[in-house]
Amino acid sequence: MFSTILSGTVYGIKSYLVHVEVDLSSGLPCFVMVGRLGGEVKESGERVRIALKNTGISIPPMHISVNLSPADLRKEGTGFDLAIAVGVLIAMERLPCHCADGLLILGELGLNGEIKPVKGVLPTAICAARQGVGRCLVPKENVREAAAAEGMKAVGISCLGQVMDYLRCPPKGRDVMLPPEEIDQKKLLYNEADKKKKTGKGEFSEIVGQESVKRAALIAAAGFHHMLITGPPGAGKTMIAKCMPSILPPLSLEESLEITSIYSISGNLPAGSSLLAERPFLSPHHTVSPQALSGGGRIPRPGVISLAHRGILFLDELPEFKRQTLDLLRQPLEERKIQIARTGGSFTYPADVMLVGAMNPCPCGYYPDRNKCRCTPAEIHHYLSRISGPILDRIDLCANASRIEIRQLQSKKKGESSKDMRQKVMKARKQQKIRYQGTGYRFNSELAAGDLDRYCHLEREEMEMLEKMFGTLALSARAYHKLLKVARTIADLEASECIMKKHLMEAVCFRTGDNLGRQWDGNG
Repeated sequence: MFSTILSGTVYGIKSYLVHVEVDLSSGLPCFVMVGRLGGEVKESGERVRIALKNTGISIPPMHISVNLSPADLRKEGTGFDLAIAVGVLIAMERLPCHCADGLLILGELGLNGEIKPVKGVLPTAICAARQGVGRCLVPKENVREAAAAEGMKAVGISCLGQVMDYLRCPPKGRDVMLPPEEIDQKKLLYNEADKKKKTGKGEFSEIVGQESVKRAALIAAAGFHHMLITGPPGAGKTMIAKCMPSILPPLSLEESLEITSIYSISGNLPAGSSLLAERPFLSPHHTVSPQALSGGGRIPRPGVISLAHRGILFLDELPEFKRQTLDLLRQPLEERKIQIARTGGSFTYPADVMLVGAMNPCPCGYYPDRNKCRCTPAEIHHYLSRISGPILDRIDLCANASRIEIRQLQSKKKGESSKDMRQKVMKARKQQKIRYQGTGYRFNSELAAGDLDRYCHLEREEMEMLEKMFGTLALSARAYHKLLKVARTIADLEASECIMKKHLMEAVCFRTGDNLGRQWDGNG
């Protein structure tokens, strides 16, 4: 007898539906699986056979053929186990012929018949829902994740026996037996975000001094600009970076689904989670490998830069990272995606991140204070040369965190709170949303060179000032464009439709990264 069960898989970052076709026929007893299978899928036959045996069902000595269609698509992971088992049971006539029609079935089988959680449930459920599938059977640990897909009713199961009882039940009585989980996405996202608020984040009002760095952080958050913080040890560089998520706007539903799907595919979604409500903040150690940062493997999984999508990628002690690793960021910082080519195909992963870097001015960290710093000019030059010019050129804002004085530490005066800064950021973002409606742009930092004249128009006096800045600072074309985009964001923070001289002057003050090597060349 023949049966077809609907399942799904993830290939790279995309999800596909897969038809698990099972046929039982007379002939040499064996369990044959075809359809361009990965190692884990090839092992499914043995897991299914033993799980059925331990559930009290013996497979007859027949020729069992299993095909996973489309056959030209690579199948990875353990999520096909349950679909194969259900297909075998229907082909053996142990389950009704059409009991699995209209069902998406995902899950890994333990040898005792237990249903174990799998990766990539959310994107697969979203793909199925878009193609008209309204119900799925998934492991109990994945049920909230699957239910987050719009239009999907998710049923959580824990063992193979429970699946058989559910499929034997008439469709009208199934909801009574195992009520499906349905989720209001917007309500869920709001509730999850509210829970996160109560756990607390970094607070800018607790940071002593460093007003110029806080200002740079505000501008970076408002326009989604890349930022570099320099300064001696203990000046608060890391603390400021960790406070930045507290001033970013909340996630939209679309962004939350996008981020949650990436975490689901990579296996980093917390157990029992549904939608992620917080923007990612990832801070990899400087020993991170290029493959871990960009995404690696024969069929690459999302790397750190993709896991930080729509959030912040914080690189502390920036010059300590290998130059090869940092240079991997060149393309993603420009294109906001990362392309990886392997023998199995070419994969594109999202990488729309705000890069925040922190670094010391020299190996010991205290230059230009010659009372503490003993680094030679050659050592300083070597240290700074680990960051290539193309990477520095892609950073929009560079702020210097100076040493904190004792009177500042003893002062009880509080600085501007994260709540107030966030309100400013959201107002600036609202202006950008109105301005770029229907254009595909979301932030000032995304503007293409061809649209700068339209959205960053300058009057004659401002243009003359910018020409002088360009010649004096020897800016590159990219730096020139970034200067305009930052000035546009500063104008938005002041609710100004026009870019004025003061906006350009403040923007150019944050371009010190262009002269990083010359600024600290050992000559003071």
